[in-house]
Amino acid sequence: MKGAILVVDDERDMLLLLERIITEDTAHKVETTADPLDALEKVKTGVYDMVISDLKMPKMDGIRLLESIKALDPTLSVVVMTAFGTIETAVEATRKGACDYITKPFRRERILVTIENVMSFQSVTRENRALREALGKQNGFASLLGATPVMRDIFSRIRQVAPTQGTVLITGPSGTGKELVAKALHAYSRQKDSRFITINCTAIPENVLESELFGHVKGAFTGAWKDKRGLVEEAHGGTLFLDEIGDLSPILQTKLLRLLQEGEYRPVGGNATRKADIRFIAATNRVLKQEIARGRFREDLYYRLNVINFQLPSLAERRGDIPLLSYHFLKKYTGINGKQIGEICPLAMQRLMTLDYPGNVRELENIIERGVIFCRAESLMIKDLFLDRERSEAPGAFPPTLNQLSFKDARDQMISIFHRQYIDRLLRDNDGNVSRAAQKAGIQRQYLHRLMKESGIVTDDYKDLPDDETVRADRD
Repeated sequence: MKGAILVVDDERDMLLLLERIITEDTAHKVETTADPLDALEKVKTGVYDMVISDLKMPKMDGIRLLESIKALDPTLSVVVMTAFGTIETAVEATRKGACDYITKPFRRERILVTIENVMSFQSVTRENRALREALGKQNGFASLLGATPVMRDIFSRIRQVAPTQGTVLITGPSGTGKELVAKALHAYSRQKDSRFITINCTAIPENVLESELFGHVKGAFTGAWKDKRGLVEEAHGGTLFLDEIGDLSPILQTKLLRLLQEGEYRPVGGNATRKADIRFIAATNRVLKQEIARGRFREDLYYRLNVINFQLPSLAERRGDIPLLSYHFLKKYTGINGKQIGEICPLAMQRLMTLDYPGNVRELENIIERGVIFCRAESLMIKDLFLDRERSEAPGAFPPTLNQLSFKDARDQMISIFHRQYIDRLLRDNDGNVSRAAQKAGIQRQYLHRLMKESGIVTDDYKDLPDDETVRADRD
């Protein structure tokens, strides 16, 4: 993505050098000025993604320019340049809002990597703002959110299927939102003003489930001291959602088949047949054809249920929806917990995008809820999420999408993972003491600082760490 860069330095040769590097090696637009006051005017009237500024300049030094730029536009990224002897001033600049610093003389690769990192950061930041605006402008299916092609297809099919009476079977892994699809189908159906009844076929013991479904008459069994309406009767005229249908016992499968075929049922202990006017929706995380082959599920019941099928994708198959879902959950849990958190920092969002999510959308929701609870700022940071490094970045484990990248991008990703893991353990072992950690690693302290910056790691996160090593906080 093309961006706009403003370079500020009182040395003409440096301006020419940076202009040539940026023009030759990137697609970004670049403007230069030797006057920091002119730079401020340009920021006021122009639109820039990044400012690269020297620290030592006449009229206004780099620190004052940085503060003035941040006062005008807090979201504008500023990188400062300094001679090696004034490194402490550069550190002060980062405390005042500079996103990075570069020491002179610098290598061409160093400036190019910095530019691309900042541009990537700005791109994610813009996406985050757009996502907040996008919430509420989605498909109208409440918390069933998504913008990826697979989800748009599901929303389109919901609109087609909802007004009909067709029986629906929703399949997919746990945590993918099967009940949300069922509720959306009901909400847009002709039965929307009638009841939506859910029964979990796993949560209720088999000897109780039949009575829960069909009701019973007085005296049908010990404890049946009066007639009881079943959920089938409660759902009359509306929708009955049979969750985890794959766990239904063979006996109840037979009785449910009759209900689906004939629209009739009998309460437990009763002789009179009753009619049921119900829209049936069932869901399961099991592969029912495999269950049929193993003799655990009736084939005729399967075909009665599977008139219309919705196969929901795992979250890993719709990673493009992670930012949208994350902001939805952020809004939900900041409201519940009375917090003012409006942003998810780009580094945290990048980490969320790389996780495997065996628990799918439900797992992402839990991560965001936990982050909101622990967050003490107005932006959700990586450290607030308490992510399990070993799950997504186990030593020697390759990210699942690695083979989809070019050799260079895959190598860079693996190097980035190594840096995060190594520095995390290094700082843990040295109680967050950077000097001692650098000495132990056999590298310069400044180089370790740079690696920490690139990996989103700060020493404050290593103070008062919990003793339980199974609870790990990612760094931001």
